[in-house]
Amino acid sequence: MYIHVGEDVMVRSSEIIAILEKDTVHSSEDIKQYLSEHQDAVVHLANGNFKSMIITKPHVYLSPIAPGTLKKRLLKSGSDVEIDD
Repeated sequence: MYIHVGEDVMVRSSEIIAILEKDTVHSSEDIKQYLSEHQDAVVHLANGNFKSMIITKPHVYLSPIAPGTLKKRLLKSGSDVEIDD
């Protein structure tokens, strides 16, 4: 299944490694370091502020869609993705 993550971008649900809240991204030094090391893989989907960060194998998406909304889309899609809160 594919999940809409913002703009015109669809991501295969099986490729999603993690969905993080904006507050988690801003407060974690490890995540800030990860972003700086993978800067070429970051795709900005939000004009300005983002609400969530979606990590996949090839890309890191900064999305205007809230993590809770993305979770609902994953659950609704009937995918076999495991969700840890």
